[in-house]
Amino acid sequence: MSKKFVLRAAAIAAASTLVLAGAATSASAHVTVSSPDAKPGGYAKLVFRVPTESDTTSTTKLVVSLPKDRPFAHVGAQVKDGWKVEKKTEKLPTPVKVGDVTLSEAVTTVTWTATAAGIPPNDFDEFALSVGRLPERVDSLSFPADQTYSDGEVVKWAEVAKDGADEPEHPAPTLKLAAAVTPVAAVTNDSSDPLARWLGGGGLLVGLLGLAFGLRPRKAVQAGTTDSGKAQS
Repeated sequence: MSKKFVLRAAAIAAASTLVLAGAATSASAHVTVSSPDAKPGGYAKLVFRVPTESDTTSTTKLVVSLPKDRPFAHVGAQVKDGWKVEKKTEKLPTPVKVGDVTLSEAVTTVTWTATAAGIPPNDFDEFALSVGRLPERVDSLSFPADQTYSDGEVVKWAEVAKDGADEPEHPAPTLKLAAAVTPVAAVTNDSSDPLARWLGGGGLLVGLLGLAFGLRPRKAVQAGTTDSGKAQS
C-alpha cells in the first residue's frame, strides 16, 4: 500500500475523530450555543440549549450576554410560551461600526424568565436569537450565560477555555465560525494534490499507449492488402 494512501487515510480518520469529539462536547450537560446558518458578515439564528442539571430543582431563568466589543446591529429574541423575554440596551464605551452602520448603543443581554414551571429536573429546553451582522475575520464568539434554578442557585457559564488546556468546569457558550475539518477536505479535492496529478498523468499515458497500439494493427492490415494486391496484379 502506498505511503501517500496511508497518510490520506490517517488524515481522514483524524478529521472524523474531530467531528465525533465536537458532537460529544455539544451533547454534554452544559449551556451551549449552535447555529444552522452562521456565516461571518451575515445574519444568523443562535440556538442556546439549556439543560437542568438537577434531580430536584427546575431552571427558571436564563440571561445571555452578547459581545460588547463586536455588537450586533439587530437582535431579535424568540418568544416562548411560559417565558417572559427582555432585551437590555446599553451605551457602548466607544462607537463601533457594523457594516454600514455605526452603533453607539446595542443590546447587551437577553433574559428569559419562566412564568410557569420552567425547565423540569433532568430535562432541557432551547432559546433562540436572530442576530446580525456577525463580525468578519473572527474564529469564534462567546456568549456568557447565567442559569438560575428554582432554589435560587445561579450557575455562571462564563469561563473561556484556553488553547491546549482542559475544558473548564463552567465554559461559556461559544459559537465557532470556522470549520475545523475544512483543510482536510481541501487537500482531498485540491487539483494540486501530488497524488491526483500522478493519477491524472498515469491515465493520460495509458490512453496514449492504447491509442498507439490501436493504430498499429490497422496499419499492418493495410500493408498486407497492398502487398496482396500487387501480387495479384
